[in-house]
Amino acid sequence: MLNRNAEALFWIGRYMERAENHARLIDVHFHLQSEDMLSFPRGEEDQSPRVLCKWGRIVEALGSRAAYEQQYGNYNEQDVVHYITLDRDNANSLVTCVNHARDNVRTLREKLPSELWDVTNGFYLWLREKQAGDLTKESPHRFYGRIKEWTALFHGMTQSVMPRENEWHFIECGRYLERVENTLRIMQSAVAAQSSAAPDTEDGELYPYLQAVLRSVSGYQTFRRHYADGVSAEAIIEFLILNEVFPRSVHYALHALDEHLRGIQLNEKPLRSAHDRIIRQVVKLKAELACLEREDLRLDQDGVVTGHLLEAAGQLGAAFAQTFFRIGEVSA
Repeated sequence: MLNRNAEALFWIGRYMERAENHARLIDVHFHLQSEDMLSFPRGEEDQSPRVLCKWGRIVEALGSRAAYEQQYGNYNEQDVVHYITLDRDNANSLVTCVNHARDNVRTLREKLPSELWDVTNGFYLWLREKQAGDLTKESPHRFYGRIKEWTALFHGMTQSVMPRENEWHFIECGRYLERVENTLRIMQSAVAAQSSAAPDTEDGELYPYLQAVLRSVSGYQTFRRHYADGVSAEAIIEFLILNEVFPRSVHYALHALDEHLRGIQLNEKPLRSAHDRIIRQVVKLKAELACLEREDLRLDQDGVVTGHLLEAAGQLGAAFAQTFFRIGEVSA
C-alpha cells in the first residue's frame, strides 16, 4: 500500500483540512471587513489602508503572499476572495484543493469506502459550478458555511465508516499535520497584527481582529471559558499552542499526529526503522512544546517561537515524504 497510495491518502487528509481552514479564515475575515466598511464614508472604504492591510493578512496567514502579489499586485476584497476560493491557477485555492482530493480518492476507489468518493465528488461538482459573482450575489457566510459542511461531512464519513487500518491513519496524519501548520500561520498573523499596531493603539482597536482569529478556528467560546475577557495576542497564542483539549491547538494536533503515526503497521524492517525515526521527530517536537513556558510566549513579540514551530512542522512533512513516498516517482 505504501508509496503512491500512501502519498495519495496523506494528501487527501491535507487537502480537505486545507479547504476547511481556508473557508473558515475567509468567512470570518470577510465579515470583519464588512464591519470596517461601515466606519468609512462611501467611496473611501476600498482604499482604506486598514482594510487593505487586513485583506493582506488573510493571504499572509495562508502562506501565499509572494504568489498573490506576483499575480494580482494590490489587495482588495474581490481579488483576495477569488484567489483563495476559485482561482485554478492558485495551487492552494479551495477549488484546487478539493479537485486534488477528489483525484486522489478516485485513484483509490477500490481501497476506500464508496461514501468517501460520493462526498468528494459531490463537493467538487458543486464547487466547480460556482462563479466569482456568486460569492457576492449570495450570502458569503452561507457559501463558506456550505464549504465547512462539505468538509465536515467528509471527516464524519472517515470517522464512521473507515476501518482503523493504515489507510485511515495516513489520512488522519495528513489532516493533523495540515492543522498544525494552518494554526501556526494564523497565529503568526496575530503576532503581525500586534507588531504592526502603533504604540498608542488601544486594546479595543485590536479586539475585532483578535476575535476573528479565534472565530476562524471556532475557538472563541472555548477561549472565553479559559480567559474570560483577557483577549490579547499573547493569550490567543498561548491558547492555540498549549491548550490540551481544544482540537485545533498545536498541542492537541501533535498528540493526534503521534497517535496515528504509531497506528501505522509496517512489515518491512527498513521501513519500520524509518517509521521509528519520524515518530521520534514528533516526540521531540512534543517535548519542545511541553518545555515552553507561558512567559516565553508572552515575550515572543517577533513570532520567533511560532516561526520555529512552523519550520519544524514543515520538516515533519518532508520527513513523512522521505519515509513513505520517495520509493519511486510518485505524485499527489
